[in-house]
Amino acid sequence: MPKTSARLLALLSLLQTRRDWPGTLLAERLDISLRIVRRDVDRLRELGYPIAGAKGPEGGYRLAAGTDLPPLLFDDEQAIALTVA
Repeated sequence: MPKTSARLLALLSLLQTRRDWPGTLLAERLDISLRIVRRDVDRLRELGYPIAGAKGPEGGYRLAAGTDLPPLLFDDEQAIALTVA
């Protein structure tokens, strides 16, 4: 399991790539438990990130409407493009 700060950045990065994320899918992608996803979302909210949540079978997490965060992490292709530029 990655360190908390790296995990929080990865979670923010995932939330930016898709409108809705079920908690179970986030847990699977980050290789953590659903409980840790909930705690990490709470930490991000405490830090001021507007993450909306919905309960139930169709529930999950998303960045609040109108939220546009700067890039947090570069994937391999982005890092190469930045280096070439």
